[in-house]
Amino acid sequence: MLEKNTTVDAKATIVRTHRISSDVSIITLSCPSIAATAKPGNFVNIKVNATTHPLLRRPFSIHNVQGNFIEIMVKSIGFGTTLFCDSAEGSTMMVLGPLGNCFNITSPDFNTAVLVSGGIGTAPMLFLERALAAQGKKVINLIGGRTKEDLLSHGLSNCLFATDDGSVGFQGTVIDLLRRELPGIAKDGTVKLFACGPNPMLKVMAKFSNEYHIACDVSLESVMGCGIGICYGCSVEINTPDGGVRTILLCREGPVIDAKLLAG
Repeated sequence: MLEKNTTVDAKATIVRTHRISSDVSIITLSCPSIAATAKPGNFVNIKVNATTHPLLRRPFSIHNVQGNFIEIMVKSIGFGTTLFCDSAEGSTMMVLGPLGNCFNITSPDFNTAVLVSGGIGTAPMLFLERALAAQGKKVINLIGGRTKEDLLSHGLSNCLFATDDGSVGFQGTVIDLLRRELPGIAKDGTVKLFACGPNPMLKVMAKFSNEYHIACDVSLESVMGCGIGICYGCSVEINTPDGGVRTILLCREGPVIDAKLLAG
């Protein structure tokens, strides 16, 4: 993976909140120091208010960067994320980032990028799609959810959908959809896969990419209280070349890893 950037702890101002579904919002923060060096796949840790409740910062993928602004896709699933979604425009909060590594969009050589996401796993995909398009890559988004309400395609192009209940698009999982679409996609040249979503989905994705011998980067989800390797809350197991398993801290050696390393 590519080199990490210098991390800063910056005061950011909310300039816009935009709800895109019943429980998901896009929050735009003015944060020039982080926007200047962020890369697709990086995340930030945000102190969502000035009190000790909640005590820990919350980790969020960087959804997009535009000039001095970073955008965060937030799903309201608990106290901290609800507080963030309800924050008023003009309010400020401390943002630590950019953190973690990034998607490898230069190696190996490929013509077509297939971005596979489940649920809120679309969060890093807009930033990634725009970086790939700037390099002249063809980009296809495969997006999955249990029902049509779970599909999040904000800003993304060339999208195909899968739902468990068949309410939109292909009926089945997004990886079932990938299996169906891959032969046609591969006719246009070499393919690389990029995936983000629930960790059980990513383990299936890793098996799929190994089965088809296709390069694949996966962005994992984990609890990241500090984001810098102090709290040890984000430990995950990965495969080693000798067939063993070792533990890494996702905030330091992730959140993006080669799918071949993902321990099944």
